[in-house]
Amino acid sequence: MRKSTILSLSFFCLLFLSSSLLSSNSMDSTYSIISDKQEKGKFKPDRGNPLQRHSFFFDRNQDGTVYPWETYQGFRAIGAGVLLSTLGAIVINIGFSHSTRPGKFPSLLFPIELRNIVLAKHGSDTDVYDKKGRFIKNNFEDIFRNYARTNSDALTKSELREMRRANKEHKDYFGWVAAWFEWFFSYHLFKDERGLMKKDTVRGIFYETAFEEREEELKEKRNALAEKKAYV
Repeated sequence: MRKSTILSLSFFCLLFLSSSLLSSNSMDSTYSIISDKQEKGKFKPDRGNPLQRHSFFFDRNQDGTVYPWETYQGFRAIGAGVLLSTLGAIVINIGFSHSTRPGKFPSLLFPIELRNIVLAKHGSDTDVYDKKGRFIKNNFEDIFRNYARTNSDALTKSELREMRRANKEHKDYFGWVAAWFEWFFSYHLFKDERGLMKKDTVRGIFYETAFEEREEELKEKRNALAEKKAYV
């Protein structure tokens, strides 16, 4: 059996064992990115590094390391289903774990170390993040200048596809796949009722604020539904 197959099978076992321990109560009580724990010596993302802030949302216990079950929890917190959350954990942690752990032996737990998250930057992307994880405003604006033809402040599914194809680098197969997954997840989770990805939402994804807002929105809806059921 190939080594990659063994690693993948080990990951599947670990992921489903971990996710099976999650209950709806533990999901509701999971700390958001702004919590008391952050004030008690936990890992704090660099405010000048939006890529680190973006990734920190998935560090559910805020210790500076993102494990597959945390990625799964993060996706569930913003409304992704079980299958999509599982797929996200597989792709992200297997794809980016080793690059954030330079000089270390590959781990079957597939952790992502946030202090080195800039090392996970791949090709064939928008270059909105530079090599130091900083947000490049001009490159962000270029997305909408070049591809937002139907609406100047939003992108359709076909416009996102056109953008991805335009960003492809020659023989950068990993970058092609990574970019596809990133925009597939983003569009699926954050498109509006008209199927548009609004400019403010895309900016919020790059800065992680869109994740926080969606998590809080869903929590409020669950609480309202629970209160309604309590009075029935």
